[in-house]
Amino acid sequence: QVQLMESGGGSVQAGGSLSLSCTVSGYTDIINYCLAWFRQAPGQEREGVARISRSGSWSYYSDSVKGRFAVSRSNGKKELYLTMKNVKPEDTAMYYCAAKNYQCGADAPPPRPSDFDVWGQGTQVTVTS
Repeated sequence: QVQLMESGGGSVQAGGSLSLSCTVSGYTDIINYCLAWFRQAPGQEREGVARISRSGSWSYYSDSVKGRFAVSRSNGKKELYLTMKNVKPEDTAMYYCAAKNYQCGADAPPPRPSDFDVWGQGTQVTVTS
């Protein structure tokens, strides 16, 4: 059974940077899994902000973070990363990593929460102005 655990959240000033990590456990080879980052602010729906294919060759970014966030993965270390630069107050949210045993290539539609069946507990990111 795959389990996910996020880390790296915290408080950061607007314009600063923050990096999140997600450790995958309970499975010997995560290369079969499409991985993604979602976020959810109070009173809002969960939003898919980044997704990365099994091999790391293809990635997706929502318009709200494109050019500022970067998603990467290390299948050898069984980890997923989200590097956040030039953060804005509207980036404040609980950030979740998610996994699904399927391929999410270049032609995959934007990620939806219902696409993923394994979730971490979340890590809070707060951006102060």
